[in-house]
Amino acid sequence: MRIYLALFFSLVLTVASGQKKYVSVKKAMKLMGTAFEITVVAQNEDIGYINISEAVSEIERIEKMISSWNPDSETSLINKNAGIKPVKVSHELYALIERAQKISEITDGAFDITYASMDRVWKFDGSMEKMPTELEIQKSIEKIGYQKIRLDADAKTVFLTEKGMKIGFGAIGKGYAADKAKELLMSKQVKGGLINASGDLTTWGTKATGEKWMVGIANPLSKEKVFSWLPIIESAVATSGNYEKFVKFKGQKYSHIIDPRTGYPTKGIQSVSIFAKNAELCDAMATAVFVMGRDSGLHLINQIGGVEAVVVDSDNKLHKSSGIVFDNNQ
Repeated sequence: MRIYLALFFSLVLTVASGQKKYVSVKKAMKLMGTAFEITVVAQNEDIGYINISEAVSEIERIEKMISSWNPDSETSLINKNAGIKPVKVSHELYALIERAQKISEITDGAFDITYASMDRVWKFDGSMEKMPTELEIQKSIEKIGYQKIRLDADAKTVFLTEKGMKIGFGAIGKGYAADKAKELLMSKQVKGGLINASGDLTTWGTKATGEKWMVGIANPLSKEKVFSWLPIIESAVATSGNYEKFVKFKGQKYSHIIDPRTGYPTKGIQSVSIFAKNAELCDAMATAVFVMGRDSGLHLINQIGGVEAVVVDSDNKLHKSSGIVFDNNQ
């Protein structure tokens, strides 16, 4: 089963509000190598599409900064100088890395942007015929470790202390980009909207109808039925799952989400959805809880104010943090 992020709205929906009319405009596209959908509530279609274009430009700006595929990005420059010298970066990237470090600390390394240093000994494209050896797995994580990132707050420099180290933002970048696009649109007085960064959702305002944005969670015993609806008001949600990318050896299922501390794929969880005020935190914590496991992950979430989680384990059982209240409609 999976958690379905079910959101229902028209491509262009006109609704009168007092003397004003608003339309809901949605556009789907590929950004940051993945599927994005941006919906805005605006005075008319033309303004709506202009707003979406501005959001796209902001997401592309973020991608240029954090992409490790772009040889000219600040991130690539940091990676190229690993073990050589500190690299001066923009205040924005420095702050993002600093926040990532704090998440690594509270999750005891379950979330770690130096995971990009990992040797790819696990493959989830169907080509693996046997498990990697213990030695291969241990060697694959030798250069991982958030503690090896040196930050200089005064000089705004980032230094990876070992040659071959790399940082990557695959587990936080989409959420950050969604947050920045939302921030831009709100600054332009866009009444409401939703940004879906391939399952990382952030919202503000309401739909053109005045209704709340809602997330539907599938019933663990029936994929076709919604177990409960949860509102995401001025908030965000991100989901990590192992539905499609996994391998099986001796009847054991291994997820594509790998624990950066051990080099082994995670087990025991099918999906994690995190609810919080910003998509960046949701994105990172969804990965972290997946790695930590159900009990440890939910224990941590219950200690963080303003963050909630829904976990579906490998037995299709649903578990939640203390602040989640289901509005069952079945």
